[in-house]
Amino acid sequence: MKQYLISMYQPAGQGRPDPEFLAGVMREVEAIGRDLREAGCWVFGNGLHDPQTATVLRLAGDEVLVTDGPFAEGKEYLGGVTIIRAPDLDAALDWGRRYALATTLPIEVRPFQGEG
Repeated sequence: MKQYLISMYQPAGQGRPDPEFLAGVMREVEAIGRDLREAGCWVFGNGLHDPQTATVLRLAGDEVLVTDGPFAEGKEYLGGVTIIRAPDLDAALDWGRRYALATTLPIEVRPFQGEG
């Protein structure tokens, strides 16, 4: 089975969703995680802190510069990731669809290099 990255993108500048809505989303996301584990497809997944908590390291000559803040500013930011095993892209997209329906967020599915 190949590994795929499922990335969840959140809109920037919008506060946290209503607690009741967020609780429903989290129930759905937890159910998807259980289903992934039961199917033997789960590798790893977790949410990320806001982009302003990021630190960027960039090579400048012989030095590595360290700066606070995200690598890039945007209207959306990476809010969480899940790594799964799936037999093919169609199966990975099926899992991605479930996340899109559960979270209402844009979801990106990408294969890892070097896998069959």
